[in-house]
Amino acid sequence: MPKPQKVQTGGAPAAIGPYSQGMRLGDLIFTAGQIPLDPGSMEIVGEDVGEQTERVMQNLRAILIEAGASLDTVLKTTVYLSDLNDFAAMNEVYGRHFSSHKPARSTVEVARLPKDVRVEIDAVAAIR
Repeated sequence: MPKPQKVQTGGAPAAIGPYSQGMRLGDLIFTAGQIPLDPGSMEIVGEDVGEQTERVMQNLRAILIEAGASLDTVLKTTVYLSDLNDFAAMNEVYGRHFSSHKPARSTVEVARLPKDVRVEIDAVAAIR
C-alpha cells in the first residue's frame, strides 16, 4: 500500500490545528474542511454565505492543484452549513465552480463551525 503524503500550499490557509490541508494516498487527495480564511491574512472573508463559499472554493482549488488534481476531478464533497436556510445562496456559488462536472455531495446543518463561519467544505478528488 502506498504511504500517505501531506499536501500543503501557500494558496490556502495554513492549518490552525493538528491536521494537514490535504492528504494524498495513491491517486486520491482528501482535503481538510476549508473555511473562508484568506491564506495571506488568515482573516475571515465575507459576511454572507455566498462570499464565504467563494473563498472556500478558492482554498479547495489551491489544495487540489498542489496535489495534482482539480475541481474537475472531485469525486465527493461534504458541505457544512451553520444554517440550512443558506443552502440556495451557497449552492449558487458552488454550482458556478462545478458547472459541468457534478461530484457527489452531502450537505448538513451543524450547530457551529470554526470561527463562527457560515460554511465549510471538504473534498475527495482523483489525481490526474
